[in-house]
Amino acid sequence: MPRVIITVPDQTPQPYRFQLDRQAVQLGRGSDNDIAINCGSVSVRHAVMERTGGGYQIRDLDSTNGTKHDGLRLAIIPLHDGMTVKLGDVAFDFTLTDEEKAILASEKQSAPSPIVAEDSIPQIAPKRQLPRPQPVRRPALQPQLQTPNPAIGFVMTLVFLILAALAFYVGLSIRHKKETNQGLLNSISEKGKVIETPSPSEPSTATDAAPQP
Repeated sequence: MPRVIITVPDQTPQPYRFQLDRQAVQLGRGSDNDIAINCGSVSVRHAVMERTGGGYQIRDLDSTNGTKHDGLRLAIIPLHDGMTVKLGDVAFDFTLTDEEKAILASEKQSAPSPIVAEDSIPQIAPKRQLPRPQPVRRPALQPQLQTPNPAIGFVMTLVFLILAALAFYVGLSIRHKKETNQGLLNSISEKGKVIETPSPSEPSTATDAAPQP
């Protein structure tokens, strides 16, 4: 029978033995557990030792202080002969006899797979490959020629003529100013004015004949 020793700090270790076919042993501080542990670091329902195929394991039941092995807090810990697990601050020692270890080892051996004749294996028909769909070719779109709008052509011509006349005037004005140091508009306005000046009277060159005595 598997042997479990519970050691509470500052108390005498308490040994427990169970039949090999026992499927579960619940541990905790509550009195309804299979193993009641009187220690404040142990939860009311702390952990359960479970029988598995070929061995045992201890599973934590979301306890406050956890179930640990080698200082690591784990949810499930596989149990081996001579192993020590901590339930809070309480030591949980697990031991097996040589006979129990032999029985558990025999349970781990799986039965050999049966030999099946090759002709009895059902043949799986290969999957039928479907033909790949051919891409649909669409005719190329022909560009549509747009008929020019005569009104737009007239406006563009008019704008071009205005710009050409403006450029000609600017060039002529710059050239005139360089030559005369006077603006072209000023020169045109001055030439348009008619300045009338009175002609001076010519002095008389003939001498009046002296009256005859």
